[in-house]
Amino acid sequence: MPRRYWLMKSEPSTFSFEDLSRAPRRTTRWDGVRNFQARNLLRDQVQEGDGVLFYHSSTDPTGVVGTALVLRGAYPDPTQFDPASPYHDPRSKREAPTWVCVDVRYDRPFRRLVTLEEIRATPGLAAMELLRKGNRLSVQPVTKAEWRRVLRLGGIEDTD
Repeated sequence: MPRRYWLMKSEPSTFSFEDLSRAPRRTTRWDGVRNFQARNLLRDQVQEGDGVLFYHSSTDPTGVVGTALVLRGAYPDPTQFDPASPYHDPRSKREAPTWVCVDVRYDRPFRRLVTLEEIRATPGLAAMELLRKGNRLSVQPVTKAEWRRVLRLGGIEDTD
């Protein structure tokens, strides 16, 4: 199966790319996704080996700061069952979990931030899901061509 590419958003005040670089084994569980469309992408399409553009949202400026790799495909998000978690969902049942997560590993930092404004202004990126009006999904697909172009803008070479 061909490798897929994703853009995953995180607020750096909550969990940044730098935090991922310092995590044990530079790996974390991408949990807390509570949007059904994003959940469906995680559950049905995101797979081990896929590439991730790590996007800092809700900051000034917003943009892509580096890449990560999916280490493990979808499995039940344990935060949905934890009453102490801000992502707790009392309607979700262990025998039929509502929410899933994936594991991601730090890969490469960009030499420079690729801002949302730069993405908007770059030929060949106009069709990115990120730029669709009203799209606020924390997980969204990226084409291979978009992946390569964003990597070049960030000053790193595509090794695929």
